[in-house]
Amino acid sequence: MEPGRGAGPGPGLWRCGRRLLWAASLLCVLLDLQLPGLLASGQAEIENHLEMGRKLLAAGQLAEALSHYHSAVEGDPKNYLTYYKRATIYLAMGKFRSALPDLSKAIELKPDFLAARLQRGNILLKQGNTEQAKQDFEAVLQSDPGHKEAQSQLARLTELEVTMQEARAAYQRTEYAGAIGILERVVEISPWDPDAKELRAECHLLLGDYGQAILDLKPTTKLRADNRAAFLKLSQLYYGLGEHEEALAQVRECLKLDQDDKACFAHYKQVKKLSKQLESAEEHVRAQRYEEAIEKYKAAMKTEPQVEVYIVKAKARICHCLSKSKRPQEAIDVCTEAHQRDPRNVFILRDRAEAYILNEEFQRAVEDYQEAKEFDGENEEVKEGLERAQKLLKQSRKRDYYKILGIRRNANKQEIIKAYRKLAQQWHPDNFQSEDEKKEAEKKFIDIAAAKEVLTDPDMRQKFDSGEDPLDPENQQGGGGHPHHWPFEFNPFGSGNFHFKFHFN
Repeated sequence: MEPGRGAGPGPGLWRCGRRLLWAASLLCVLLDLQLPGLLASGQAEIENHLEMGRKLLAAGQLAEALSHYHSAVEGDPKNYLTYYKRATIYLAMGKFRSALPDLSKAIELKPDFLAARLQRGNILLKQGNTEQAKQDFEAVLQSDPGHKEAQSQLARLTELEVTMQEARAAYQRTEYAGAIGILERVVEISPWDPDAKELRAECHLLLGDYGQAILDLKPTTKLRADNRAAFLKLSQLYYGLGEHEEALAQVRECLKLDQDDKACFAHYKQVKKLSKQLESAEEHVRAQRYEEAIEKYKAAMKTEPQVEVYIVKAKARICHCLSKSKRPQEAIDVCTEAHQRDPRNVFILRDRAEAYILNEEFQRAVEDYQEAKEFDGENEEVKEGLERAQKLLKQSRKRDYYKILGIRRNANKQEIIKAYRKLAQQWHPDNFQSEDEKKEAEKKFIDIAAAKEVLTDPDMRQKFDSGEDPLDPENQQGGGGHPHHWPFEFNPFGSGNFHFKFHFN
């Protein structure tokens, strides 16, 4: 180091610095040479996306066209036309809320772009946003005072404001039907306005028309962001109508928006509990576990003792289970109560008719099936049931094998044989002395034997239970014969000196 000089970089650092300067200069030269080409390539790619978007749009392939316009916007975020074209695709797809930001961006980039202003004003008008829509229409008219569509839409906007005020006034006067009529025009002008649909839904509710209220409320869940109130209201309406599965689906949508929503969560717990009980009950019915099903339906009535539709449903199904489990008197009592609550329910009438049949009250069974047929004349099960009940009624006026043996219609084979043996011993002709007594005993004994034959044969018993006497000559091919013919190959009480003796084990 020379005297008088400070310390400085060594020769190696100087050489490194010179090389870095040389490399930077070379890079700048290369960029100057390639930048026009890169820009041209990027623009070509954007143009390609726009062209493909136009072709796909013309072919009606909206989702694919939208994808290309996304790429075009990303490639050139300052092109107002690209935003506008993407907005038109959103509108074609029914996604008006997605179209609004693109229209606003196009207007921001080109404030005098009248087509975008007019389109945005139309969307805002359909949403019921009259203040902002008015600004867009007036901006168009300021640039083009003779613009027909802007003039027409501004007039519709004024009409909307006046009509909505009239509807609210009618609602305040409790003229709900009148308000609904006025709101028809409001919804026609502003089909995407949640306020109008919610007001009309409230009017329908106050008039007791839950179905129409639901139709108006459902669209508002999409028209208004985070519309938990609408989801909860829909769930409550479906619940009140007895549609617990749909009620559960709607309240779950509310909880998706906010799992901590207290009102929705409380309602969810109630609906979930009831739904689980009803579903479990139906599973038991399908598996023919009728006692378990009855218990579940009783539990459901305790869970929801206020809503009539669930009380009726539970009692109707208990009626069905009792009828199926062959407890006729209990079934008749429950079915009668259910019928009083829901007089036009065909299934309650069917189940009570079947209980009457089990209870051998055939005339009442016929009456129930006839009433059910009046409500649903095309129901095959009802028509078949009525025909069977009428046959049983006719049959009951002739020979009834159950009455002959003194047993219930749901008696099993062992009970049938036991009753037969007892009566056969009692009425065997050898037990009687006089000819008149023997003849009477012979007649009874033949009936007893016939009853045993029919009721212990599954096929013959099924025919008899369907209202057809398998031993009645009228029901046999060829007809003829005596109505009390001996059902076996011979009659042990025929002419001759043969005496037949039964031995009972």
